[in-house]
Amino acid sequence: MSKSKKNEFSPNEFVVYPAHGVGQIISIEEQEVAGMQLELFVISFEKDKMTLRVPTNKATEIGMRGLSSPDVIEQAMRTLKGKAKVKRAMWSRRAQEYEQKINSGDLIAIAEVVRDLHRTDDQREQSYSERQLYEAALERLTREVAAVADGDEAAAAKKIDDVLVSRAPAAA
Repeated sequence: MSKSKKNEFSPNEFVVYPAHGVGQIISIEEQEVAGMQLELFVISFEKDKMTLRVPTNKATEIGMRGLSSPDVIEQAMRTLKGKAKVKRAMWSRRAQEYEQKINSGDLIAIAEVVRDLHRTDDQREQSYSERQLYEAALERLTREVAAVADGDEAAAAKKIDDVLVSRAPAAA
């Protein structure tokens, strides 16, 4: 294994892992796997009480990235303000697309899911699966907005909610 490429992530840094959202690298460790020495990022997902070990040489390949820049956060907020775009496809097909967007790790795609699945009190009730996807996307978005700002999830949640509430009502 070549050590020439310097790791682009370092301990204590917050990163986004596509399938799990925001986590913090707690260390980089060596481990022997199947007779080979592997260098691994040890990433803690505090909220999920989960620890993930990712080979350092595969991190970017699998889509692990640093936190979004404030510009990307702004772009995500603008996306939230937009009008919901709901395709006329069957729910199972749309659900699959939403799931893919959430697990892409792409903050703008996640914001699109939040925007498209957000319901105001006077709109029709969400199905259980719609609500699950909405909450998963909202949680990912909130955690990253908080991590970029100052770690205050309550403030991030309020900021996102204010944007959603302020936008023009979608046609039900």
